[in-house]
Amino acid sequence: MSQSVANSILITGGAGYIGSHIVKALSEKNAAANIVVMDNLSTGFANCLPKAVKLVVADILDQATLSAIIQKEKISTVIHLAAKTVIPESIEKPQDYYLNNTVGTLNLLRACIEHKVSHFIYSSTAAVYGMHPQDKISEQSQTLPNNPYGHSKLMSEQMLKDVANSSALKYVILRYFNVAGAAIDGSIGQQTPKATHLIKVAAQTACGLLPALSIFGDDYPTPDGTCIRDFIHVSDLAQAHLDALRYLQEDGQSCTLNCGYGHGYSVKEVIKAVEEITNKPLPVNIASKREGDLACVIADNSQIKQVLKWKPEFDDISVIVKTALEWERRNISLK
Repeated sequence: MSQSVANSILITGGAGYIGSHIVKALSEKNAAANIVVMDNLSTGFANCLPKAVKLVVADILDQATLSAIIQKEKISTVIHLAAKTVIPESIEKPQDYYLNNTVGTLNLLRACIEHKVSHFIYSSTAAVYGMHPQDKISEQSQTLPNNPYGHSKLMSEQMLKDVANSSALKYVILRYFNVAGAAIDGSIGQQTPKATHLIKVAAQTACGLLPALSIFGDDYPTPDGTCIRDFIHVSDLAQAHLDALRYLQEDGQSCTLNCGYGHGYSVKEVIKAVEEITNKPLPVNIASKREGDLACVIADNSQIKQVLKWKPEFDDISVIVKTALEWERRNISLK
């Protein structure tokens, strides 16, 4: 990464699963950057951050603190990840998602405009697309969220676009597909208690931390009846943010990009990958379908490769599963 990245960067939600991997990658590839993390630690962990990184324990709903941090640290770039992300929970408690995700983003944008922040990288989601019949979803696909989480993120995208149109702010919106795995060196991973992500839960089950893995529906219109997802290794996702930062600092134009590998694996294929690595059967049970789950979600990733020159390194389900398993085993050994 070029030395132009050496500036002051605020990462909201930077102590969380994805945020901590972005902080790690940015710290390793540009030690001169002034990295400030703002996190309320509701799902994040201070111990996953490098010691040189400044951590402010605060909430994005706290407008005064947001503004004070951006002003004090002379922030020029914001990477915004702070959000609630569990789809079933968003259906049960939509008001929480609109408050935290949408109003929180509005607070942040107000502070950015007030203090003339130049660049904004936004953590969005494939959930903004909703139901789609095509094999792959492109950035031009219609956005039809079918749950409050997706709606809250799409509304935030629109606010960002409108604010950028009326100011000098430039942005990259990254629509994540299914993020999984842990750092290759085993130093950090997903610590969130009661996580719902398939590969995380499968790894916990394989390590004996959970009695069985639930398959939520096995009669979807897919080859084996289980949902298909585009799983992307968290370290490749972190690199996409660094590529987006470089792109903006090289005067790239605002854009919205899918962040996935462009192919998918079913729940049963993930289970098979776990069993092949552990060399033992994974206990599973069939449960009812969850409201809001889609049969197949795969990214068309041609734009991110073209625009950001993004080159994923860990596009292998075995690597993703192996790092997730190693992370769980490491945690067990430390207890």
